[in-house]
Amino acid sequence: MVSIARNLARLLLLIFCCIPAAAQCQDKVRFATNWKAQAAHGGFYQAIADGTYKRFGLEVTLVQGGPQVNNRPLLPAGRIDFLMTGNLLHSFDNVKNGIPTIVVAGIFQKDPQALIAHPGQGYEQFASMKSAPMTLIAKDAQFSWWQWLKATHGFRDDSLKPYNYNLGPFLANSKAVQQGYSVAEPIYVQNQGHFKPVVHLLADHGFSTYSTLIETRVDTVANRPDLVQRFVDASIIGWVNYLYGDRRGANELMRRDNPEMTDSELEASVALMKQQGIVDSGDSLSKGLGAMNPERIRDFYDQMVHAGLYQTGDVDLGKVATLQFVNRAVGIDLKSKLIAR
Repeated sequence: MVSIARNLARLLLLIFCCIPAAAQCQDKVRFATNWKAQAAHGGFYQAIADGTYKRFGLEVTLVQGGPQVNNRPLLPAGRIDFLMTGNLLHSFDNVKNGIPTIVVAGIFQKDPQALIAHPGQGYEQFASMKSAPMTLIAKDAQFSWWQWLKATHGFRDDSLKPYNYNLGPFLANSKAVQQGYSVAEPIYVQNQGHFKPVVHLLADHGFSTYSTLIETRVDTVANRPDLVQRFVDASIIGWVNYLYGDRRGANELMRRDNPEMTDSELEASVALMKQQGIVDSGDSLSKGLGAMNPERIRDFYDQMVHAGLYQTGDVDLGKVATLQFVNRAVGIDLKSKLIAR
């Protein structure tokens, strides 16, 4: 009888600890972003604010990035569990250099990287931007997507000037072209320059990378696939709720982490994400947010080879990403319900 009672107690304890909402059984997860809190991180904050991560048995600590913060080394070092990265170039580099990380979801179907210009200066067509007398591009971009612009669209180095994340030089020169995040800088230009800039999204001109990728370690995928699945699914649901539901709690958390943000800026950014199809477009419409396609990953890699960033065979594309955790239509029914309200 004692043995039966003990076994029953163990069974009840096991059942209780398998309930995702049980706080004492939650898996602690550290997730790092690549910049300070902004609407482009909104779905992750939403999943914290509305308890989605908790319902999936996760206690998530979000670690901000920023201009002087590089969170990338923290993932292979085991100091974080998941990392948000900007685009597939980072993932290609990791595989090329033998760093054992892998992409498990591509939250943004389009990279928000863009070129912006003053209106009425002849830049309404993307091709005309290559003739700008001043093109403000940050150093890291000069050695990545700027090379793609040169190889694919004929841009030239003779107009290059360094962009130091200060709008002043751009606002002072009506003929200047500048890089920008399509869901951020145009808002700041309107606020500071009092005009609506011309915005050309690189993704609309062939820059086919996914963006806002979720990366983890290869050993985490192998040894804890259930943890990865729960984090990916909860993040997707967080993004659906952020885009189409009540996002006030997430915005409050982001303003706490980044006091420079305002509600109006956050809301304007969400509107741009929807308008430009940054998060929810293409494959995500039928396969759910985070969807990925290996053919698209290969296409982007081939473009980067053409741009001279890699040599053919540098990267084993089979190690860049896994589709194990996406393309499951997670959140599509929820999206329909939220839109129907």
